[in-house]
Amino acid sequence: MPSRTPSRLIDERLSAEVGTLYKAAPLRVALAYPSPYAVGMSSLGYQRIYRAIQEADGHMCERAFLPDRDAKDETPITYESKALLTDFPIVALSVAYELEIGGVIRLLEASSIPAVREERDARHPFILAGGPLTFSNPVPLAPYADAVIIGEAEGLVTDVLSAIAGASTRAHALSALAAMPHVFVPAHHGEALPSLAQCDDELLPAWGPIMTPHAELANMFLIESERGCSRGCTYCVMRRSTNGGMRIVPMDRVLSLVPEGAKRVGLVGAAVSDHPKVVDIVTALVERGCEVGLSSLRPDRLNDRFVGALKAGGYKTLTTAMDGASERLRDKIERRTRVKHLERAAELVRAHRLHRLKLYLMIGLPSETDEDIDECVGFLRELSRRAPVSLGIAPFCAKKNTPLDGEPFAGINVVRARLARLTRGLRGKVDVRATSARWAWVEYVLAQGGAAEGRAVLDAVRAGGSFDAYRKAFAALPGPPRRSLPLWSEGAGAVLEGSS
Repeated sequence: MPSRTPSRLIDERLSAEVGTLYKAAPLRVALAYPSPYAVGMSSLGYQRIYRAIQEADGHMCERAFLPDRDAKDETPITYESKALLTDFPIVALSVAYELEIGGVIRLLEASSIPAVREERDARHPFILAGGPLTFSNPVPLAPYADAVIIGEAEGLVTDVLSAIAGASTRAHALSALAAMPHVFVPAHHGEALPSLAQCDDELLPAWGPIMTPHAELANMFLIESERGCSRGCTYCVMRRSTNGGMRIVPMDRVLSLVPEGAKRVGLVGAAVSDHPKVVDIVTALVERGCEVGLSSLRPDRLNDRFVGALKAGGYKTLTTAMDGASERLRDKIERRTRVKHLERAAELVRAHRLHRLKLYLMIGLPSETDEDIDECVGFLRELSRRAPVSLGIAPFCAKKNTPLDGEPFAGINVVRARLARLTRGLRGKVDVRATSARWAWVEYVLAQGGAAEGRAVLDAVRAGGSFDAYRKAFAALPGPPRRSLPLWSEGAGAVLEGSS
């Protein structure tokens, strides 16, 4: 059976969308996401910038995405008019986290746009970037973006686009942007970052106009109930020291923006369950007949009424975070979660007949030992007697703009050994799934790196994009051991053995 052409696939996806904003205007922008459509259309930040551009006088945008993983050789085209990215004067990119930098390179090169900014000239689109990555460390984007909006972009993006479009030359555009607050222009600023932008409260909440069954969050209307976080978890870029605390969106405002036709609603934010009216919001949406999902649930906020509302809203699994393997580690990272909160969560799962309790855990935190892992094993074995438990594990990666900035990566072998210790101890009791220790190391190098590490991604992508390609690209960099060694074990770069 012949494969579908990209054009037909786009037509099918567009026909299934609800809320698409079609528009013609003098300033045309390609709004691109460096991951496939299903991921991009589940990003509230991407949808918020789409809406900001479409609502601005004289501006319009068309969406583009990295081709699906089974269609790597396709040339990206926009969804609204099936135009090439080279047909637009500006390509705006939303980048969520470090590993999407490779997607930026693939998207640009597949569009016949030089990925490296110094290789572009007046014949090529201006490349503007922004997104969640800018809250921690956007410097690895510097080799590829002409300019980057740092922080909350919805109040700035149309002014930035107008400044680019109004400049007589690319050099004039860069000079104009370099003078604007919260805009990082690598050609002018080097690696010195401006301050984070914070939009006016009147622009809150963000909400996504488009619902589609082809997103990872299928047919879900996405809306903020709050922005930021008032907690002080030391590993998190959204902690209070970064954004000034949590900004609450009033309950009536949230409910008034949910369209009557929405059957699934996603409440988005770094600390949704800390909203003082979150249970009332969930209950009101359930009474409308909506399924409800929350992007974050803190175990210390869970109670009978809250979990009952979540069950009525379609929850089958209660998902929350334990973060550190032991009480000592949770204290160290200033996480409020206590054993009693997790025990209560398991009891609520059983009381409301949910399928299971899913917990997220970081391993490889600073000062972590096997004793911490053993404490986690013992606790989770006991917890599984109260309710079925599954465990999702991610290796700790220190991020810029956090108190743990600069902490070393535990080591790939160390992370693997502790994961094996957990898995052995929990076998038959708890389902354990973990993200890759190798790719966590790649994320760490970029999170702690600068433009040199960012430029090494180009070599890795052109060499096939495997872990080994990234390892070799980073090893070729001059500088301290964290750049040049693979960090397979704690304290030194052990010789690379195998690649599993």
